Amino acid sequence: MPRRILLAVTGLSPQVLTETLYALAVAPEPGAAPFVPTEIHLLTTDSGARLARTALLHPDGGQFHALLADYPTLGRPAFGEQHIHVIHDAAGQPLADIRTPEENACAADSITALMAELTRDEHAALHVSIAGGRKTMGFYLGYAFSLFARPQDELSHVLVSSPFENHPEFFYPPATARRLAARDGQHLDTADARITLARIPVVRLRHGQPQALLQRRASFGETVAAIQQSLEPARLVIELRQRRVQCGDTLVPLPPAQLAWLAWWARQSLAGRGPQNWRSADAGEFLALYRRVVTIDAVAYEHASKRLKDGMEKEFFEQNNAKLERALKDRLGLAAAPYLLHTSGRRPHTARALALTPQAITLID
Repeated sequence: MPRRILLAVTGLSPQVLTETLYALAVAPEPGAAPFVPTEIHLLTTDSGARLARTALLHPDGGQFHALLADYPTLGRPAFGEQHIHVIHDAAGQPLADIRTPEENACAADSITALMAELTRDEHAALHVSIAGGRKTMGFYLGYAFSLFARPQDELSHVLVSSPFENHPEFFYPPATARRLAARDGQHLDTADARITLARIPVVRLRHGQPQALLQRRASFGETVAAIQQSLEPARLVIELRQRRVQCGDTLVPLPPAQLAWLAWWARQSLAGRGPQNWRSADAGEFLALYRRVVTIDAVAYEHASKRLKDGMEKEFFEQNNAKLERALKDRLGLAAAPYLLHTSGRRPHTARALALTPQAITLID
């Protein structure tokens, strides 16, 4: 991949970033190819950002610069102050720490938004480290990875041998070994440090996510609710006059033609008519439902009425099925599955029907 991204969360231990970079690119585990990032992103709190700028990027002794100087094979990955992303509260103020439920919700949304942005480029590979920050931050980052990860993306946790773990002066094993003072007054040799990268397998759910999430329009909580809904019994409620469609607990806005088309399929199920194809579809019944829905866009109704005056058209039938399926998937993601049309039979005699049972459908005129 031409674009390779490393993303990490940190709190008061900015060492996590250099330790992960070292394990990934300088000393990968046996059998693993080095992952040399072209850019690095850090998500943290306001206090964590100040520590990262000082410890990693300061012109005088910044450990990120020292790591690159020690190991030239790393090249010059893009990592500056603009790559340090600070979590903000609901009012847009940077968070110094994450302790309250409200602050945790803001952290989850910030992580979700950044993950969506970094996985938008299909030609990029993303490596995510969950080793730093508060435990809730690592959890949210791992969860967001599961929601967005593509096949080329990886998740890991970096492990540092004792007594180097959390040592304030240890950021990575330097090319030339150094002595460090231990808390008990003894001295440590950095040549003895061992850094291990534990890769974490996850269930990848990106293919079923609502488009609102992939386009950064859904919060973390909304996304979890959508996935939870996909696991619950389906129920469809259509109110024609109110132009309202509800799938489970989610309102699905549909234009009049698609709403009437879904209502037509619902009526087939309620009447026990079984699967339909364009030859058996009753154009007059659809137009009657469409007429109940139309309040403003009468021109569109008249166009459909003229088009179907001699009965259902194959192209009209297939186009409306495709539009309805796309609208449901865009709004519901994984939760759309029970509300989609299923196909039966073989071409050219294939037919469709709603997968829902009549007991799961309410159609209100």
